[in-house]
Parts: sequence; C-alpha cells; structure tokens
Amino acid sequence: MRREGLRIGGERIATAAQGEVFNPYTRALVGTVARAGVGDVRRAISLAREFRSPLTRYERYRICYRTAELLRARTEEVAALITAESGLCRKDSTYEVGRACDVFIFAGNAALQDDGQVFSCDLTAHGKQRKVYTLREPLAGVISAITPFNHPLNQVAHKVAPSIATNNRMVLKPSEKTPLSALLLADVLYEAGLPPQMFSVLTGDPREIADELLTHPDVDLVTFTGGVSIGKYIAAKAVYKRQVLELGGNDPLIVMEDADLEEAATLAVLGSYKNSGQRCTAVKRMLVHEAVADRFVALLVEKTRAVTYGDPADAKTDMGTVIDEAAARLFESRVAEAVAGGARLLYGNVRNGALYSPTVVDQVRPEMTLVREETFGPVSPVIRFGSLEEAVRIANSTAYGLSSGVCTNRLDYITRFVAELRVGSVNVREVPGYRLELTPFGGIKDSGLGYKEGVQEAVKSFTNTKTYSLPWPT
Repeated sequence: MRREGLRIGGERIATAAQGEVFNPYTRALVGTVARAGVGDVRRAISLAREFRSPLTRYERYRICYRTAELLRARTEEVAALITAESGLCRKDSTYEVGRACDVFIFAGNAALQDDGQVFSCDLTAHGKQRKVYTLREPLAGVISAITPFNHPLNQVAHKVAPSIATNNRMVLKPSEKTPLSALLLADVLYEAGLPPQMFSVLTGDPREIADELLTHPDVDLVTFTGGVSIGKYIAAKAVYKRQVLELGGNDPLIVMEDADLEEAATLAVLGSYKNSGQRCTAVKRMLVHEAVADRFVALLVEKTRAVTYGDPADAKTDMGTVIDEAAARLFESRVAEAVAGGARLLYGNVRNGALYSPTVVDQVRPEMTLVREETFGPVSPVIRFGSLEEAVRIANSTAYGLSSGVCTNRLDYITRFVAELRVGSVNVREVPGYRLELTPFGGIKDSGLGYKEGVQEAVKSFTNTKTYSLPWPT
C-alpha cells in the first residue's frame, strides 16, 4: 500500500487528515494520500509565485524529453498504478503512458520553437520606418490546474508539460479518486530536473481547497478538465481570471448508407469501450442510416460480444471497470429507463460492483436520457435516421459540441457534415476522439470555454503576448 504526502515545492508533506484510494475492481486499499488544507494551498501558490524560472529553452526541452524517457522506462510500474487506482485495464493504462510520453515530447519541441512575429510598419500611407516584434512571456502569476479521474496520468501531462515549455509555475489538484499517478509524475519530473517550485501537487477534498485555487489573487489562470456542472461553477467563481475549461461531450458516430459497415462497426466498438467508455470523446451515440441499420447493429453486437471485460490487471482483458459502483449503477439505470421507454437491449447491462459490461441498445430515441445527457461509460446506443438533414439535426440536438465521427465515402456528405455539425472536431472514417497530443482539441456549447487544449493551443493560453517596436530603415 502506498502512503503519499503532498508535493509542495518538491517537499513531501504529510498531514493528519488522510484520503483513501481503493481499487475499483478488488475494492482493496491501494494507498492513502495527505489531505491538503487551505493553508497548504496558500503555501504552494506563494512558493510558486515567488519563483522566477531561470530555465533556458534548451533546459526546458531536456526536462520534457527526460521525463518522457523516464516514464517510458517505467511503463509497467506506471501502468500498474493507473490500473490499480482507476480500474482501467492494462491495455488502456499502458497506452496512456505512451500518450503521456508523446505530450512531453511535443512540449519539449514547443520549448525550442521561436514564438515571435515581425511586422513591417511601412504598409500604409500613415506608416513609419519601424518594425513591430512580438514575443511570448510566462504568466506573472501561478497556474491552477484541476484534473479528472479518467486519464490519471495523461490529463496531468496535458497541464504540466505546456507549463514547463512556457516557463510557468503550476499548482495541481488531481481527482481525489485517482491522485496517485499525479504524485508519481511529480517525482519523475523532479528527477528529470524540474525545479520543484515550478510544480506542486495538492491532494484532498475539493470542497475544502478548490475555492482557494480558483480565487487566490496570485492565480492568473485556471485550467480544468472535467464535468459541466463543476466547469460552470469555476467560470462563475474564478472571476476575472483566464480560464481553460474542457468539459463533457456527447459525441456521435454517424454511419451513412454508403459506409463500409465492417469498418464502421469496428470504430463503434473501439470508440465506445476503450478506457471503459470514460472519455469525453467516446462514442456516446451511434446515428445509423435506416437503410443499413440492421446490418450495422448485427456487426456491432457481434464485435461487442468479442470484447473481454473483467479483471483490469489481466493483460488479456479488453476492458476493466468504470471508476466506481455509483457510476456503474447510473449506466444500468439509464439503460433500464431507455428499455422501459421502448428501446431494445441487445447485449449487456450487466453490473457487478464497479464492473459494468459493454452494452448495446437499439431503437433509442434522441429525447431519451441515455443519449440526451452524457453517459460516461461503455454503452452503445443506436439511433436510426432517414436523411443527412435528420442526422445533423439529431447530432446537434444536445447541449454538447465536442467531437464527432462520420462514416461515409461521399465528398458531398463529408463537406456538409464539416460545415453543419456544431462541434469542435469532425473525424472522417475515424472515432470522434482521434487526435494528436499536439493538435488543437476542445469543443463549443457545454463542451468547453476558452482556449482549446493540446500542446500547441496550451502554449498560447499559458503565455502573454508582448509587442515592442524599433526604428527600422527601409
């Protein structure tokens, strides 16, 4: 069992109050973590605020690359910890370690890139013989970061790696459900050479410490990934601070009548069940043209039956648990409600504690809670439609607008979907969640507010642009 203290300026600090972390599958105690108080938050922010990083671009690049090297060398250990605290299967947790390594590689490269621009001033009749230059500077204050449970390592990497690349200082509060991976990452970063004042990790009850992270006068930016209700609370509470809010999703996979159904069903299963369906970009609704719906659903059920679920620590398991029993009960009840309303359960809806089976539900209507709200688990609801216009209307009908996948080979369909879907991303013949760790990622409506995520966009949101001008003869 692990016993972990806070990481404040690199120092391990124990507290009298302890939080417990349980394995969702075995229900065994994985570890305990110190519970930070408001005083700990203030101390971490003060240490960060007073520190001015002397790191050169090359030194930041080396820290990021070294972090990736250390994580890759310890893949088995890190993946095992992710699985133990989150219930994600080893296939998924191992994949997550690789993704986190990519984040640090991209952040290291970003640290080496010159981010300035040059503008000549003799472009108009009113111009002068001058040039205007821009440069990006780290924020004057501290970055507060709050991360969710579903990617205990990679979500933290997406916050801290761009912070390092831009020479900022960050105080992180990981999910109280999965804090151990974040603490391990902090130790890896210190080993890689990161000055400890640049990254502190505070574990504990958000009801006790979150407001201080949002309102402290030395916090310049709040970056949060998680649920909509908490995101809106942050938006209202963190007044006049820069905010990056990456919230929920209700992403459709749209299957047109000309689609390769084998490919579409494969994407549907991958998009629904990877990470136990606990991704904001998971396939949460399958919109299928009525002309091919029967054939698609048959393939979907066949491929779903082939997914092995159970002990997350077993390397052969395709899907582990969801985060806890309460979440599994919610999925079970939403599916039952849809079936009571006329939908057809074709496979699954079996629960044992936090273990919830891959589940296929056909004949779902858009107004049902199962698909109107974000169902953050391994459920494949199928909605049938008759025209492209109807598919677009259904896809756009929820409060979310994160991502989407479209299965078709027709360019006219593709251009319509790209133009008409009110989402942040449209992936053709791919799952909604496809992206690189570098590329811009985020949504509209209730799916996000502010800058997008992804290393490239995070670098922009984590910096201030300064301009200066100089005389310059033609």
